[in-house]
Amino acid sequence: MSFNHFDHEGSAIMVDISAKLPTLRTAVAEAVVSLKPETLSAILEGRVTKGDVLGVARLAGIAAAKKTPELIPLSHPLAIHHAAIDFRSDPATGIIRVRSTVRALERTGMEMEAMVSASVAALTIYDMCKGTEKGITIGPIRLLFKEGGKSGTYEAKTSGEGTL
Repeated sequence: MSFNHFDHEGSAIMVDISAKLPTLRTAVAEAVVSLKPETLSAILEGRVTKGDVLGVARLAGIAAAKKTPELIPLSHPLAIHHAAIDFRSDPATGIIRVRSTVRALERTGMEMEAMVSASVAALTIYDMCKGTEKGITIGPIRLLFKEGGKSGTYEAKTSGEGTL
């Protein structure tokens, strides 16, 4: 079985996964949001004028996981069984680590759903805080972990910040 996003004429196609058996698949992705420590304090203390920043970002990230096939042209529509967003913040540095976990019993992986989910949650934090701070940055965005399917398990190497 070939997994190529191009046909014999070089045109982009959606990969045919119909012959693959469903397996339990999980992906975890992270997006790092860097803000001023005082902006992060305002978020954590509920002082941002737009409201509950992390609550809204969590909902946006979960919704984004379900919308991935509408955003990434060749991704498959998947029956997601679990999507969660959690936040790890460091008030001293102004860093929020947005972590998305997506799981399903499917024929293809959840990597794109997890990465889109983490990205949209991070963008939502930016949107809700842009009136307070314009210099917010987002990145890196990366896959931390995936399991299930033929390719097995992948775990990102720790780069000193304690990824998992």
